[in-house]
Amino acid sequence: MSSPTIPTRGVLFVHSSASALCPHVEWAVAGVLGGTPDLSWVPQPVEPGTYRAELSWQAPAGTAAALASALRGWEQLRYEVTEEPTASSEGARYSYTPKLGIFHAMTGLHGDILIPEDRIKAFRVKASLGEVDIETALDGLLGVAWDAELEPFRHAGDGAPVRWLHQVI
Repeated sequence: MSSPTIPTRGVLFVHSSASALCPHVEWAVAGVLGGTPDLSWVPQPVEPGTYRAELSWQAPAGTAAALASALRGWEQLRYEVTEEPTASSEGARYSYTPKLGIFHAMTGLHGDILIPEDRIKAFRVKASLGEVDIETALDGLLGVAWDAELEPFRHAGDGAPVRWLHQVI
């Protein structure tokens, strides 16, 4: 007997997409969420010639990972996917840039990044061996490089419309 799926909510932020890629993003999102997502594409002023969109969704826990996987590796695309925690799962944040690739972090109830104990231990070992300094290790665990690259794109989206898409569970 399969376990019931726990619904959660999240948001897909497409920070920048080349015009020709926008329909492919919509198809990838539809492949994960079902239905026909109506992403409202608006020009992205930070990178002329690209577009941005936001989509709020409700679906089973783990959907953020599926969305991030469906969009991963596309050049000329910057995005973030967030997923709220449930009673049985942590939240998640995925950030992607063509330059840096993908970053994943577990998040808590208030959106704070939760760093698993094993990742902290691994970085402590690397730091003690001189492979990395502790500041660089912490920056990596927190996704500082992704935040720095995406921050101008996030601010350009202030006040942009958000659309809700509910998946039938």
